[in-house]
Amino acid sequence: MATKLLPFLPWLMAAWALLEALRLAALWRQGRVARVNWLAGLLALPGRYLHDVHDVVARRPAAARMHVAAAGGLLGGSALLALGVLPGFSASRFYWSVLALAFAGALFGAALVARRRLPTRPASLSGGRFLWLPLWLGLYAGGALLMALRAVIDLPLLGAAGLPLAVIGGFGLIARLREAPLRHALGGALSLVVHPRPARFGGGRDTALMPLDLDAPTLGAGTPADFPWTALVSFDACVQCGRCEDVCPANAAGQKLNPKRLIQDLSAAMRPTGTAAPYTGSPHPGVDTPGFGGAHTPIIGADAMIHPDTLWACTTCRACVGECPMMIEHVDAVIALRRHQTLELGATPDKAVPLLTALRQADDPGSRPLAARTDFAAGLDLPVLGEDDSTDVLLWLGEGAFDLRYGRTLRALVRLLRLAGVEFAVLGAAERDCGDLARRLGDEATFQRLARDNVATLATRRFQRIVTADPHALHVLRNEYPAFGGAYTVLHHTALLEELVQAGRLKPTRRAEGRIAYHDPCYLARYNGETEAPRALLGRIARTTVEMARHGERAMCCGGGGGSPVSDVPGERRIPDLRMQQARDVDADLVAVACPGCTAMLEGVTGPRPEVRDIAELLLDAVETA
Repeated sequence: MATKLLPFLPWLMAAWALLEALRLAALWRQGRVARVNWLAGLLALPGRYLHDVHDVVARRPAAARMHVAAAGGLLGGSALLALGVLPGFSASRFYWSVLALAFAGALFGAALVARRRLPTRPASLSGGRFLWLPLWLGLYAGGALLMALRAVIDLPLLGAAGLPLAVIGGFGLIARLREAPLRHALGGALSLVVHPRPARFGGGRDTALMPLDLDAPTLGAGTPADFPWTALVSFDACVQCGRCEDVCPANAAGQKLNPKRLIQDLSAAMRPTGTAAPYTGSPHPGVDTPGFGGAHTPIIGADAMIHPDTLWACTTCRACVGECPMMIEHVDAVIALRRHQTLELGATPDKAVPLLTALRQADDPGSRPLAARTDFAAGLDLPVLGEDDSTDVLLWLGEGAFDLRYGRTLRALVRLLRLAGVEFAVLGAAERDCGDLARRLGDEATFQRLARDNVATLATRRFQRIVTADPHALHVLRNEYPAFGGAYTVLHHTALLEELVQAGRLKPTRRAEGRIAYHDPCYLARYNGETEAPRALLGRIARTTVEMARHGERAMCCGGGGGSPVSDVPGERRIPDLRMQQARDVDADLVAVACPGCTAMLEGVTGPRPEVRDIAELLLDAVETA
């Protein structure tokens, strides 16, 4: 009799889960309207889950084994068990044998879940109710396993306790659906369906910030209700695995930003005061915090859910996004909050105010004359592209051109272009700031004005492609200007230089001595996936290259992005010091860079350290010996 009753358990669990899902949906619906292609999202869900999610999960093999056993056993076993209500299934020993295997996998998964946190829980993993998950899963899977074995082996005593154990465990799991840790099962699946960046899936890339409607009643996000409802779903998709906080440079530097805590606080902020909130990790392991007032309560403030320093510590490096198995867009949330602080409240960090004011008034954060951008090229006879003029390569100098140190890099690049016989020119005084700093600091209005002005200027010139040595300018020009009518072929200077070397137009004849480590700029590697050209060049001009522990698309940020240097959020350490230590750890004699921000941040490290040089400078040394 008990064996016949057991298949009804997953149906009862599903009915209860539907009620819990509707209660969660009531919270998510508090957000703004968002356009969703439901058909495409639902059709893509299996691939997004089995491919994209598990590609990230598999970076930690032990976690992947745990997830496959626990989630696969739970879902597969429950689906099979639900089929037992059909005639003929409950009488088949083969059916019960397969069911036993599925729940044996789930029980093994429950043991792996417990092993991750017991007896010692890693600091980045949440505790609290997560410690109850293996108990409920173990009871459900163990009870169902005993019942399945009873049906196969025909020993009534074997499964006597199976049904009550399965019922207790099954309902224990469903009772946790509105709380951590199982809420992510509902939120995660829905988030994959309604994800605002579908191009990210299937090996794609989508890193451009979405334009803000400057005529909207509210600019940015000041309360949970200001976020699109799809974003609220994604906050509840967080599984609190701690991968984001493990890779966050601001968190490593002891600043107030912890990306896991940020997402959990955003989830808690949408809940009414006194309701159970999701966060069960550091700095309050095992303790749920209360909801903070509901959808229309301000999120940012010294006494609010999130401290302002948390917001401004972010370097927008996207390391957290790249490591998140649930594909949550942490940086989009940060920028939405910053936009509200800057545009609605004027609450930008004090050090950033004069820079944004200068950008609004002079098109440059330092209020420098735009014509002075080419001062670095004294004696090089730099060609300037006028209206209706044409050239092959338009060299975009970027804001770094005003810096004397980066001027050395640009001089090396110009000399290399001349040696290779490349037809190129610059905009001269017609080049305004690209707007990257304004946009990352939340001043979307200034960014959009700069973008439209630059697009209008570029429309009066003819060129084949734009080349820049600034990855931030590259990202904005390549990925964010198309929304304002400017679609261009944009190359990083290392990509062009590697192309010229391959074509034989530049011939390096000397290899640099010592151990050289390449530091990947976030806006080149993680934002644009360009990691090979710089390494190919170094392979031609260096005798010995070494890789730091974090490199390629998983490299550590230098600390110079997202307006972080001008936000000036205090911490226990400096991010560039941490990055330079990683170079010391591999005994690097020189750190090769490919970004003006990275150059400034890493050269600012005090004490004994490797030399810092741009790849263009190293290539020029290798070519000029000829």
